[in-house]
Amino acid sequence: MREHEEDSQEWIAGKHPVMEALRSGREINKIWVAEQAQKNAQPIMLEAKKAGLVVQIVDKRKLDQMVDGAAHQGVVAQAAAYRYFEVEELLERAKESGEMPFFLLLDEIEDPHNLGSILRTAECTGVHGVVIPKRRSASLTATVSKTSAGAVEYVPVARITNMAQTIDKLKEAGVWVAGADVGAERDVFASGMKFDMPLAIVIGNEAKGIGRLIREKCDFLIKLPMHGQLNSLNASVAAGVLMYEVLRQRLGK
Repeated sequence: MREHEEDSQEWIAGKHPVMEALRSGREINKIWVAEQAQKNAQPIMLEAKKAGLVVQIVDKRKLDQMVDGAAHQGVVAQAAAYRYFEVEELLERAKESGEMPFFLLLDEIEDPHNLGSILRTAECTGVHGVVIPKRRSASLTATVSKTSAGAVEYVPVARITNMAQTIDKLKEAGVWVAGADVGAERDVFASGMKFDMPLAIVIGNEAKGIGRLIREKCDFLIKLPMHGQLNSLNASVAAGVLMYEVLRQRLGK
């Protein structure tokens, strides 16, 4: 089911995100191209023409106003609001793939650039779905789309009201839940650490990490080894390392 959004429109900024939106069949209403960007935007304009979409040539300043500072590269599209999925749909998607389920649960990731980067890596590592909370979390915006390099069009995102209940739902479906926590005893690269199971990894807030209740709900906690002077990684970097370790094991590398 599609969630009811307060706004029925979303802005997509940047050549690559707009092209991926076109290729994915996203419902797009109109595309604007800056006068100075017409030459570089030819592939997008041709794709839009094939889809019967209106492309308007405008001054770059108009695009600046539309997306409020997002790096648009002279191309902006107005599309139907991003479709948020239900958790059940994510489980079904994993089942249909014939692969072992792999999900990401983002516990209050607030920076849209972090969310976009995580979605980009999720698309590259075969994640079947990402779960975000409705409150105190970045949502799918033009900035997230741009940072994700178009991955937002391919990775289904569920937006839920209660992360603890969602974890229970995943457990009932046979999914193991691992929390990424700097205080964990188990090292993700330790001998015997296996991820060849239906798995969801919880990534915590940039400053606070995983909330206490969510940490207690996890089946086990894992940490990344730290060698330098800092005690934690950027949330999107940590998520990326964990996603690729899961992929590496599943590929039998």
